[in-house]
Amino acid sequence: MITTSTVISTSILIFVLRVINIALDTLRVMFVVQRKRVLSALVGFVQALMWIVVIKAVLDNLENFYSIVAYAGGYSAGILVGMALEERLAIGFSHVRIVTSEDTPHMSTTLRKAGYGVTDYIGQGKDGRVLEVNVIAKRRDLTHIEKIASQVDPNCFVTSEAIF
Repeated sequence: MITTSTVISTSILIFVLRVINIALDTLRVMFVVQRKRVLSALVGFVQALMWIVVIKAVLDNLENFYSIVAYAGGYSAGILVGMALEERLAIGFSHVRIVTSEDTPHMSTTLRKAGYGVTDYIGQGKDGRVLEVNVIAKRRDLTHIEKIASQVDPNCFVTSEAIF
């Protein structure tokens, strides 16, 4: 007979390990995309070990409905934790493009003074002359760049794309 404390502790263990496992999966995929081979392989190794422990605990306790729910719940929670972790780490670089109708180089100058490398181009938009400002920056700096851009020109158009 399985005791209540065993059911609860096993379910909690399954849930926690599954959350960690799936969060690591999110990071591993990010490392694969960024071609960080060794790091991807190491994370995958740890994931495989964790999965074996978790699946054994679930299969040994199939009569325990809570362990099955903990497995599925841990998967879902792990996705959310992994996404939050990836966003917080913000590993890598982005290409930021800012289009402003301001007819001065103030946007470029302000970003340069903030320490960013800037390349700008004068172009022709639908409504006239525009300045396109390009910045290559760490992903964790995106919020700062967007803040600077909106302070200089609240109507500017900002896009960013990851660089791998």
